[in-house]
Formats: sequence, C-alpha cells, structure tokens
Amino acid sequence: MILSIALVVPLLGALALAGYPHWNAVQVRRLAMGTAAVSLAALIVAWLGFDPQGPQFQYVTELPWVPSLGVAYRLGVDGIALAVATMSALLFTAAAVYPVDTRGEPRGYYAWLLFMQGVSLGVFLTLDLLLFYVFFDLSLVGMFFLIGRWGHGRPQLSALKFFLFTFAGSLLLLLAIIGLYLALEPHSFDMRQLIEQRPLAGGGLYAGLVFLALMLGLAIKTPLVPLHTWLPQAHVDAPGPVSAILAGVLLKMGVYGMIRLPLSMMPGTFARYAPWVGALALLAIVYGALVALGQGNLKRRIAYTSINHMGYSVLGIAVAASAWGDPAARQLALTGASLQMVVHGLITGALFFISGSLWQRTGGYELGRYGGLAHQAPRLTGFTVLAAFASLGMPGLAGFVAEFQVFAGTFAVYPWLAAVAIVGILITAALFLDMLRRLFFGHLPASLGTFSDLNRAEGLVLGVLSLGIVTIGVYPSFVLALLESASGALVGGR
Repeated sequence: MILSIALVVPLLGALALAGYPHWNAVQVRRLAMGTAAVSLAALIVAWLGFDPQGPQFQYVTELPWVPSLGVAYRLGVDGIALAVATMSALLFTAAAVYPVDTRGEPRGYYAWLLFMQGVSLGVFLTLDLLLFYVFFDLSLVGMFFLIGRWGHGRPQLSALKFFLFTFAGSLLLLLAIIGLYLALEPHSFDMRQLIEQRPLAGGGLYAGLVFLALMLGLAIKTPLVPLHTWLPQAHVDAPGPVSAILAGVLLKMGVYGMIRLPLSMMPGTFARYAPWVGALALLAIVYGALVALGQGNLKRRIAYTSINHMGYSVLGIAVAASAWGDPAARQLALTGASLQMVVHGLITGALFFISGSLWQRTGGYELGRYGGLAHQAPRLTGFTVLAAFASLGMPGLAGFVAEFQVFAGTFAVYPWLAAVAIVGILITAALFLDMLRRLFFGHLPASLGTFSDLNRAEGLVLGVLSLGIVTIGVYPSFVLALLESASGALVGGR
C-alpha cells in the first residue's frame, strides 16, 4: 500500500490540476509541492521499514489486471529500486518548490510535472515487465511537453528530437520484453519469475538478439556514446527544474533498466558481452568529459558530464556482469554503480537548478558573459562550488564514495578499463574548476551589477540537496546498507 501511495498520489494531483481550471497560481504551486511531498514521505517511510536482511523484494502488492496475458498491477522494491525512487521523489519535490517561469500557465506546468513524478516512480516501483514498459514510455510524453511548451531557445525542435530518439529506444525495449515474455513458460510479465527462472539462460542467437535489443533501448535512454546526441540540446532548451529531472531521474531509467532486466534476467548472456559493454562505458566516460571541457555553454557542459557520470554506472554494471573476477569485487562495483545513480541525481540536479537560477537572472548560459559573482552572490557561489567538487569526486562528498567503489571493483576485474577511465576524473576536475573560475572569479561585468543572490526557495532546495551530498559523503552506510543487500542478491545469485 505504501508504494501505491507514492505512485498514485502524484497522478491524482496531476488529474486534479488538469480537471479544475479555477486554481490560482499560488494554489497550483502549493498543491504541486504538497502532492510531491506526500509521495516522498511515503517512500521515506518505506525506506525506514525496509529490512536489508529480508526478502529481495519487499512491500509487494499484486492485483490481477489481464490474467490471460500474465499482466498484473505488481509493485515491490529491492534496495536499489527504493534508493533510486526516493532520490527521484526528492528531486520532483525540489522541482515543485524551485522558482520557474511558467509563462502564465502554472496549472499545465505543474500538472505535467506531477504526471512525470507518477510515471517515473512507476518505472522503479513496478515488478511487472509490461507495466515497466508502459511507465517507461509515458515518461517521454511528460518530458516532451515540459520541454516543448516551457523551454527556451528552440524547445519544440529539442523536444521532438528527444522524443524520437528515446521512443525508438522504447520500441527496441518492447521487442526485447516480448522476447522474454514468450521464452517464459507459462507466459508471464512477472519480473520475479523472469529473474528466478531466467528462461534464456541457454544462450544462442535468440538470447543474443533479445539482449542486443534490451541494451540498445536502454543505452539510448542512459545515454551511451554514440546514442547520446539528443541529450545536450534537450538540456540547453529545457527549464532548469526540468533539466534537473531529465538528468536526475530519466537518465537513471536506462541504467536501472540494465540492472533490472539484462543483468537480473539474462546474466549468462550479459557475461559474454560484458567486456564490450565496459568498453562502451569507457568511451562515454572519456568522450563525455573531453567534450564537456570544450563547451562554452554552461548547461551543455553539465549535460556532457552526465554522459561521463552515467558511464561510471554502466562500467560498474559491466563489471558485475562479468564471468571473471572475485564476486566480492563485482558486488562492490555494482554497489558503486547503484550509488552513482543516487548521488548523480543529487549533484547534477543541484547544478541544473543553479543553471536555472542563472537563466532567470540573465537569460543566458554562455560562460563568457559571467565572472566575478563570488562577492555578488556568495550563497550561489557556495552551493555551486560544493556541487562541482562533489561531481569531480572530491573525498568527503558523495561523488567520491560512488566512484571509488566502481573503480575498486573494476581494477579487480578489468584493470585496463579502470586505468584508462581514471583519465576521465582528471578531465572532469579540469572542466569544473574552469567553470567555477569563469562564473565566480575575475572581473564582474557591468551587466551583472544588479545580479541578486539566491532567494529563500532556491536556498532551501539547494540546501537540502547539499545536505544529502555531504551526508552521503561523510556517512554513506545508511544508503549502502540498502544497495549492498540488492547487489549481493544479484551478484551472488548468478
């Protein structure tokens, strides 16, 4: 029931906003914040009651839907799903609180935001493979309208490119899901049965094609190079809070899907292709960092760092899937990959919220127009420095904990991949230090003489996200307890 509350309440809030035209702007925003917060509170309660030593999937709810097809309303979480879902609900609540220009249509904006929260949480909470696809696909609709209607620059073009790319990935995912469904006897979309029985464990061409379709569909959403080209422009043209959701939540659907589907349901097939997946992850790590370093647009730079950081998660998953190496090292890599999803949501979400604040004050993202803001906006400077140092992996902050586990596990299994991937950290450090220099130091341009510091709502959101970044960096065990229980079940059960 607790998971149903987290899933259904945002959808009911979206329906209320869409169906009742007489809300004023203040009422709309308050309803959106309250609704998003209720969903977050439900997941926090679930977190507090989760037993890391208990069954793999907990809080299971199952109601028949289409019994003849083996489809049901199935919800349940393991530690990975619960951690990622809670982080996602926190980002949606932050997006509802953070100031944004709704262009006179607050009801539509917040209705789509709550719709996005409901369907996004559905991806992480469902245990039915068909429902997973439905929620996965519906998330594209909400993001399409949020970018296309409330974005800037060329938002319609960016939204269209985003939708077509990711919808093509969804169609590949659907073909793979049908392949898994037909391989299971009796036919069912129950993820637990697919994980337990692993109907394609025998391998062969059929299993290889299903795996290829799964990985291509999920790689587009992650995204991995060279399937990433839809991402940078979508970020540049999206409003700041929407970019935070795009990076912090939607990209995680691809990485989470790799853990939940091919790694859990086809571990033997994944093991054969794990070195190739690891090589693609390495390409994303190095390419994303290098291209980010060359960007003069703040949002485009942060967008490319997302490709880099998702590469770390995929590298950890590839290590976990490997047929080589010590199981403890592979579990460590998978725990790090899962934690990277959580901390990247907090860190990059904060950076995109900050980008939104800069846009609201200046109407541009070009780094060349900034400088000298450290004295003009000390609170903005402090939060940006914290998020940037966390993103480059500074010890004591959340990014270091995740990346250390990924690299420690990778060194034990694919040392050559780990050695080259470290170059990505060096480049990431350079690009963030350069970003901080160009934003906050040097001469203050005359055009920024009236630049204002963060207001109360902006400071509250960034303060909460920063608290999470520091807490995980200093005391990560409360998250690791959840993630290690799930990663142990996945790696130990291969």
